[in-house]
Amino acid sequence: MTEPCDLSAVAARRLIGARKLSPVELLDSCLARIEAVNPAVNAMVAMDTDRARVAAKEAEAAVMRGAPLGPLHGLPVGIKDLDETAGLRTTWGSPLFADHVPAQDGAMVANLRKAGAIVVGKTNTPEFGAGANTRNVVYGATGNPFDTTKSAAGSSGGSGVALACGMVPIASGSDTGGSLRNPAAFNGILGFRPSPGVVPSERRRIGWSPISVLGPMARNAEDAALMFSAMADDDAVDPLAYTLHGRAVRRGDRDLFPPLSVDLATLRVAVTPDFGFAPTERHIREVFAERVAKLESLFGRVEAASPDCRGTDEAFEVLRAAEFLAGHLEKVQKTPDKVGPNVRANVEAALKYSLHDYSRAAVEQTRIYRGWQGFFERHDLILTPAITLSPRSWRELYPAEIDGQPTRTYFHWLSLAYAVSLVGHPAASVPLGRDRAGMPFGLQVVGPRGGDALVLAVAAAIEAAVAGDAELARPVPDIAALKAAPPISSMPEFRTWG
Repeated sequence: MTEPCDLSAVAARRLIGARKLSPVELLDSCLARIEAVNPAVNAMVAMDTDRARVAAKEAEAAVMRGAPLGPLHGLPVGIKDLDETAGLRTTWGSPLFADHVPAQDGAMVANLRKAGAIVVGKTNTPEFGAGANTRNVVYGATGNPFDTTKSAAGSSGGSGVALACGMVPIASGSDTGGSLRNPAAFNGILGFRPSPGVVPSERRRIGWSPISVLGPMARNAEDAALMFSAMADDDAVDPLAYTLHGRAVRRGDRDLFPPLSVDLATLRVAVTPDFGFAPTERHIREVFAERVAKLESLFGRVEAASPDCRGTDEAFEVLRAAEFLAGHLEKVQKTPDKVGPNVRANVEAALKYSLHDYSRAAVEQTRIYRGWQGFFERHDLILTPAITLSPRSWRELYPAEIDGQPTRTYFHWLSLAYAVSLVGHPAASVPLGRDRAGMPFGLQVVGPRGGDALVLAVAAAIEAAVAGDAELARPVPDIAALKAAPPISSMPEFRTWG
């Protein structure tokens, strides 16, 4: 029998609205799963159990009296520990903020609560989201639910693991170089990177930069679309949240949920294992080729092709460094002993760049973006692997080599994701079975400029097409084995920088 915590968000919300599932019952099920499984993986960190129980009882009362219900009414949600939550510890994975308790919610969290979601707790993340291996010295490492000695990726690794394990039906994430898509791929769930500005964020110091975004994470595309519809807004706090004066253009957008229906047979699809430059592991290239062979009959036209991505590494490295410099220079200068190696490396690299380097990177970004627009005149979608390699040990701070070749930076292994971030296109990592090592495999679906609804619709259609295929359907971790597993905190190097 399915436990309430294993229900999809959409199914749970429908049952709540029909008075067939109590928000209290759903929350209790999620809390029981967290208690049973979290010691093995360390996905949920600061918990807000007491206030969540009060909110669930209030949600149940609202259902019973026939009050208007929001789209996320009664659904427990995990919030990534980079997003401020009123009255609940928010550390950014940094010892500098180990005891920080915000007075108010961030804009995205506030919108989720307005839609009826119940914040259960925070999900683990690397320090300030730096790096795609979820570990820090405040809460320790997060383990992959399919092998707790391996990385959950990141920086939204706690959210990815919590979803895979049924701790919550929806969770928040953020994405600069793939921080939503990477953990989705490693943990067998769906992560959606929206177009910049669609989900407003006040976190970005450089407000006009399109590289960092907030977005939804869920176990399937329909659930992600439901959450996305509540996150989307045109709040002026974000300068990229385009609006028409006096008219809300995003909140409650009917194109976002339910996902649009799309006929895959009408779509022109480009497939590439590497965008022409990413250091994709041979193993992943082979699995990707197998997945494309299985899926290509669904589409109208499939061809091997890639937009021109020359210069992507260089441009992304400089523009990303500018964001780290804006956010973390003072910390590195004043408290270097309390800042981890990834953040220090970013700031040190940023200080070596000149204004000329920055302007050249911005020009390259614009040139690459315009090339992508020409490419999408001839193609509707791009399919790639979501990440360049199969999960490795979480003790490895970052992959220094792939197939024996050295990586150029500690985030070079994320280049399949940051190629998309640089140009601001929407993309999703869709779970598509397991790789040859038995770990989840993620397919990246990249849409055209502004094609958020299309990406989610395609993801939903792919999920529906493979639903009965044991090889391609979303993998599920062994919950019983996780319940019996030793706590990850007992493993060497659990609470270290790496």
